[in-house]
Amino acid sequence: MNTQQMEQMGQFKITVWEEENFQGKRCEFMLECQNIMERGFNKIRSIKVENGPWVGYEYPEFQGQQPVKSANHSDSKVTMYDCEDFQGRKFEMCDDYPSLQAMGWCSKEVPSIKVNSGAWVAYQFPGYRGYQYILERDRHQGEYRNYNEYSTQAHTNQVQSIRRIQH
Repeated sequence: MNTQQMEQMGQFKITVWEEENFQGKRCEFMLECQNIMERGFNKIRSIKVENGPWVGYEYPEFQGQQPVKSANHSDSKVTMYDCEDFQGRKFEMCDDYPSLQAMGWCSKEVPSIKVNSGAWVAYQFPGYRGYQYILERDRHQGEYRNYNEYSTQAHTNQVQSIRRIQH
């Protein structure tokens, strides 16, 4: 979802504090911010997601690790398919899985995914490591027919762990 779409919807909101337990300097965001230090913050120790999915980055300019935050995840559901275009064997999930193979998925690859509700992060390797693909119900109507739709930087359909975006 791009910035213009977010502005039109007007529903995304996150509040951050510089100290733990929602103390210290505070700032609300409804749109992306490339560098939180330009707002006078050296660190973020508390976060409250009011609405929508948010991705925080370790470094300015959207660089580094990406812990993902969201306001709602209790009804999240995703269906994985072992062939493109939602064909072949399928598996429906409502929970986080640090290893898809350990839960019974027989391959290192997930050629297509349908996000039925919520938002998810799919990872290239077990243990939530490697490339990360943010999969949302609001993008592509939740339908990712092949791995190229996971992300503009998706080079493989290798997905070995997945988790809900949560608050």
